[in-house]
Amino acid sequence: MKPSRAFLALLALLGVSAIVLGSATALGSPPAPALTSLWWGLLVALLLLATVDALWLRRLPSPRLQRQLAGNLPLGRWSEVRLQLHHAFRQPLRIGVFDHLPAAMDFEHLPQQVALHPGEITHLSYRVRPLQRGHFVFPRCEVELPSPLRLWQGRRYIEQRDETRVYPDFARIYGAELMAVDHWLSRIGVRTGQRRGLGLEFHQLREFRDGDSLRQIDWKATARKRVPIAREYQDERDQQILFLLDCGRHMRSKDGDLSHFDHALNASLLLAYVALRQGDAVGLLTFAGERSRHLPPAKGSAQLNALLNAVYDLESSQRPADYSAAIQTLLGRQRRRALVVLVTNLRDEDDDELVNAVHRLGRQHRVLVASLREEVLDQLRQAPVQGYDEALTYCGALDYLNARAGLHEKLVANGVPVLDARPRELGPELVSRYLGWKRAGTL
Repeated sequence: MKPSRAFLALLALLGVSAIVLGSATALGSPPAPALTSLWWGLLVALLLLATVDALWLRRLPSPRLQRQLAGNLPLGRWSEVRLQLHHAFRQPLRIGVFDHLPAAMDFEHLPQQVALHPGEITHLSYRVRPLQRGHFVFPRCEVELPSPLRLWQGRRYIEQRDETRVYPDFARIYGAELMAVDHWLSRIGVRTGQRRGLGLEFHQLREFRDGDSLRQIDWKATARKRVPIAREYQDERDQQILFLLDCGRHMRSKDGDLSHFDHALNASLLLAYVALRQGDAVGLLTFAGERSRHLPPAKGSAQLNALLNAVYDLESSQRPADYSAAIQTLLGRQRRRALVVLVTNLRDEDDDELVNAVHRLGRQHRVLVASLREEVLDQLRQAPVQGYDEALTYCGALDYLNARAGLHEKLVANGVPVLDARPRELGPELVSRYLGWKRAGTL
């Protein structure tokens, strides 16, 4: 409880009056005894009123609160939180409201001043933007009640515990269900390259059409029906994709509001969504983090929810990436041939160990190394050089990029394709590469 501005103003007025009366006495012109008695009377009356008002404020009931909070929030996006205030006040009252938020959330429209009217439920809302993934708790709400005589402001804490989970930015994934996959992919910039051959999985028999290849003719069915019959194939739908996700210190760099690790999660979920829609199985294995997660490949829309629940609370660590140990773990858990997407940020120090480990992995699985490239490197390479410091910075960035490109060339020379992309472009680039291999039948 704290004094209101009105109470402080009255005390200040009495203080100024006391200074004036005291100054008059000191100058040899004492005020009339009635003025002194009046001053003391006003002071005592104000203190009595303040005491009564404080006791009255303590007896006022606190409003009841209900918080409407989504159980899942997307990382980095604004979401609305609604509050409902129930009260039993018989007179209109204006109060201040501030909801206690987790530290890792930005907010707008707090605190608020709202008017409570008798017999009505008061609604208010504000916006939050999560800055980290994980599990978060909204513990309580804070309100400021004015006393009946407006001499005090009482602070009340209304305990209302609500929980939510912050997932990777999956809003665009769920939004894709409202449109055809091809249209959606074209909207986000995915290139669907022209199919270069036939699928690998038999679909059905049908009559021969203009444009069909002679290789498609089923001669036994043609002899039986006495009309040309062709085989129709489709893309194989029984393949497996396994994300090998680096959670180490290489992924802690930031481009914009999100770290490379968050960009990698978003891109992996985007490709997982497309692959599941294509009928393939998707799984996950993490390494170099505080906690290792393994989700075996599975099909169906439920697998996307399983992926979200498996990664929403993961964070990158300060540990170095041990590629050899990670690939050894993967080989022990994934027996069936799969497309392994290694998502990391390759540095110039990741040389022989990485090449040997990925080469060993490529003997059993199809491997794609997706390496995130810091946007600041491209900016430094294109920036004009006008002085000694800029020249040193430019040469350092160019030397780093050349060493990194040399590592990529070693991987390609060993038959391992490398996708070098900026964080914001990683998702569409992964989907483009996957669909290209899928249509070409080379997975």
